[in-house]
Amino acid sequence: MFVAAFEPSANGGVGVAFTDRLGGVSHGSYGPLNLGRTDSDEPDDVAANFSLVRQALGVARVATLHQVHSADVVLIDEETFPADRPGGELGGSAPGGLSLPVADGMVTTTPGLALCVRVADCVPVLLADPAAGVVGAAHAGRVGVAAGVLAATVDAMRDLGADRITAWIGPHVCGSCYEVPEEMAEAVSALVPETASTSRWGTAALDLGAGCEAQLARLGVAATRHGGCTLENERLHSHRRDGAGAGRMGAFVWLAG
Repeated sequence: MFVAAFEPSANGGVGVAFTDRLGGVSHGSYGPLNLGRTDSDEPDDVAANFSLVRQALGVARVATLHQVHSADVVLIDEETFPADRPGGELGGSAPGGLSLPVADGMVTTTPGLALCVRVADCVPVLLADPAAGVVGAAHAGRVGVAAGVLAATVDAMRDLGADRITAWIGPHVCGSCYEVPEEMAEAVSALVPETASTSRWGTAALDLGAGCEAQLARLGVAATRHGGCTLENERLHSHRRDGAGAGRMGAFVWLAG
């Protein structure tokens, strides 16, 4: 179920977890533990998968986003995500569910409420300042990395009082596997030089993980990487490998309740 996980009691009061594609109830190409794709997977199965993850993590609530490859960040609190919110983490995909916030980063100071971004090759980045009681999560795809979603998420955390932020970079497609057109590689690396890479086939590529790590370092945030390459590891969801049949993994961060 988890490719990497850190209990709050052993991690300064902050829980961190990255799921894989195993241990759930979805069927077919998605792999059992699909936490997205409610447009084609059964919403009830995705909801059951979230329930299994919540139980394993020991959290009561999970907030997710409608991710659109932006640099927008939202605050998740009791007003924007009330405890009795219909539909929970599936939002409008569940009967009577409220629409999910449209953004690619989120922050919270609410204990016991896990933030979750969903990925299948993009970079999930989790952030925390345990002493300040602030956590954040960002979905950092190619567009978001270039647009500055990580800087926007760090800024939002600092607005809430965070000043010593640590980050965890989860599984994503690596720089040797993320082949892109040369013009695209040049455009992104012009903005984030550390993304420049060469694929294992000798063609232009992007290393989004290196780009995220470098951006965070410039923001004064130390990061560690976990989980490896999504395309190479069949235990992980990968859109590049599985196409339209790819499910979604979740990256979770929360303050101990």
